[in-house]
This record gives sequence, C-alpha cells and structure tokens, in this order.
Amino acid sequence: MYDNAVSYVHDVLSRALGMGSVAIDATVGNGWDTAFMAELVGSSGVVYGFDIQQLALDVTRTRTNNLNADVRLFRTGHEEMLTCIDTAHLGKVNAITFNLGYLPGGDEHITTVAETTRRGLDQARAALAPDGVLTVVCYRHAEGETELAMVRDFLSTWPQQRYTVVEVDFVNQVNKPPVVFVVSGRAVQPNTLRI
Repeated sequence: MYDNAVSYVHDVLSRALGMGSVAIDATVGNGWDTAFMAELVGSSGVVYGFDIQQLALDVTRTRTNNLNADVRLFRTGHEEMLTCIDTAHLGKVNAITFNLGYLPGGDEHITTVAETTRRGLDQARAALAPDGVLTVVCYRHAEGETELAMVRDFLSTWPQQRYTVVEVDFVNQVNKPPVVFVVSGRAVQPNTLRI
C-alpha cells in the first residue's frame, strides 16, 4: 500500500511509464523522482528535469549518472519547459510530475510559487500525451497553501471530456500531510460514422 504521497505518486508513475516513454520531472529537488522515472523509461526513453537551483541539478545528476537513461536537466523553472523539450516530444509526454515546495535540506525561503506553478501546469498540459498522466504534490507551508488552492481551482477548470482529475488527501496523517492531484488524460476517440 501507500505510506505517503511519494509512494502513491511513484505507483501512479510506474503505471504510466515503461521502456521508451518520455517523462518530465518539473521540480527535480534531490532527484528521487527523476531517478525513479529514469529507471522506468530505460535507455530508450527520455526524462526531462527542471529546477531553478544548481544544487538540485548537481544532486540529481549524481543520483542519475549511473542509470542507463537519457536524463536532460535544465536550470530553469517549470514554466519554461516547452522551450526546452524536443519538438518531437510535444504532446507526447507520458508522465509529468510536480513536487512543489522547497528543496529538502536547502533554503526554505526558495520555494515554488502559485503564479509560476500555474504557468508550469499550463505548459505541462500542452506537453502531455492525450492519454498521459500528470501528478502534483502540494505541501501545506505558507506558500504551499496558496499553491494548493490555486492548483485545485485551476485543475477544476480542465475539461472533463479530456481529463479526469483526482485529489488525494492523507486524512489520518499528522503535521499537515501533502495533498496529491492526479490528472489522467482521456485519449480523444475519433467520431464514428453511424449509418
């Protein structure tokens, strides 16, 4: 079962990604999600990673160096992801994950913020395959509460004909546990001709 938000998200990602898949870690942090996705996509897949802090990219590069995967890291915010990924992957990304907040063990004053996260989610929607999966983990520190409200409100506007959006809250955990959003794309079926 699931011990926490991370184990839940990893289960979702493991169902969405396989050898040759394309994935995006929108907030690489300490690289655990990036490495997990890199193992899933293997040498024939690609994982893009974004973070504004060089320390996060350095730690992630060390964590993924020995993996047999194509990991491409960018020192920029997730709101710029479309300018960094190959045009061949636009609209074909199988899974995207956002783990919002600050770098664990880093400066807690450097944190994701609602304004750029909203733009990042908009870019993620453009990058995502029609049947792709998007996960967002929101924490409940001061800025995190603002982000949580924005993410909930923004994702609720995504059309249900194209997306299913689920909110998961770990209600029996102490210390304000994070909230997870899972967005599943619904591949658009072509209209069938009825006679």
